[in-house]
Amino acid sequence: MRYLLHIVARYSAVKSLLLLLCVGLSQPSWAETSDQSLVESVQQFLYQEAQALGQEAVINIAPPSPHLPTCIQPTPFLTNPNQAPIGRVSVGVRCGADGRQVRYLQAEVDVIGSYVVASQDIDRGTLVTAAMLDQREGNLSDLSSQSLTDQADIVGKVAQRPIRSGSTFQAHFLQAPSLVERGQRVTVIAEGTGFRVSREGEALADGAQGETIRVRFGSREIMTARVIGQGTLMVDF
Repeated sequence: MRYLLHIVARYSAVKSLLLLLCVGLSQPSWAETSDQSLVESVQQFLYQEAQALGQEAVINIAPPSPHLPTCIQPTPFLTNPNQAPIGRVSVGVRCGADGRQVRYLQAEVDVIGSYVVASQDIDRGTLVTAAMLDQREGNLSDLSSQSLTDQADIVGKVAQRPIRSGSTFQAHFLQAPSLVERGQRVTVIAEGTGFRVSREGEALADGAQGETIRVRFGSREIMTARVIGQGTLMVDF
């Protein structure tokens, strides 16, 4: 009888041990749950950043290194804020309440959206109009980083080289037209609280909208001013 009870006790102990092992295998560890939370945080961040670029975003994130400490309260940020979150993207993550610990994850972001192409051949020196453009749909990450996808960045610019029909517009293909030419007599405006004055001067360089050039008054006085219109500049204080 004792022998039988001993066998039953051993069986129960083994059964309990196996049950604990199965539960341990079926339940993710705290570290795995933390890594999953980190990846989900980065994925949600990238999705929000990419929403403005197109209709659909597909995001793949490389898993974080298991050798790094757990990231608590992850706060993602773009390591290069001037780069659109498309293609290969590096994302930094500040961890902890003070954000002193920083981790980095790599991601691949594909965005399906619309972009602009030339609807006809455009010669060098041509002022680009909306009638010369056409819309296409596709994966924006396949385009060059210099490609202009927004019509507003293209219309009103001058082609600096021939652009073939069906081609995308690269930033260095276009230039804003000059509103001021070197040697031209221009009006320079200065204004502030309660005053507005203007003087006539001579432009010392060509200038497009928003560009800052030098202007000469008389024989010696020279200052810089910002082009705001045809033959008109503004002094920024």
